[in-house]
Amino acid sequence: MKKLLLSSILLLALSLSFTSCRDTKKADSIEEALENTGDAIEDAADEAVDSAGDAVDSAVDAAGDAVENAADAAGDAVDSAVDAAGETVDKAADAVKKEADKLKAGH
Repeated sequence: MKKLLLSSILLLALSLSFTSCRDTKKADSIEEALENTGDAIEDAADEAVDSAGDAVDSAVDAAGDAVENAADAAGDAVDSAVDAAGETVDKAADAVKKEADKLKAGH
């Protein structure tokens, strides 16, 4: 009877030690998995912030380029309008001179 009792106690002790080791490994695995998940979430958030910052920078650069192009186009349009107005004034002045010369020659 003693042997049976001692054998049972030995088997119980062994089974508890193996079970407790397994639980520890599972707990460690769960903690490690949670840490890895937290790290992955943090990395993804950092990447999202970086990507958003890059997108904003690109949008600002594009808007700046568009403003510069619009200013250049407006400057070119003003220059063209000034040139055209100057040519029109010169033509009008020439026409007035011709008419004045005709009137002088006619009197």
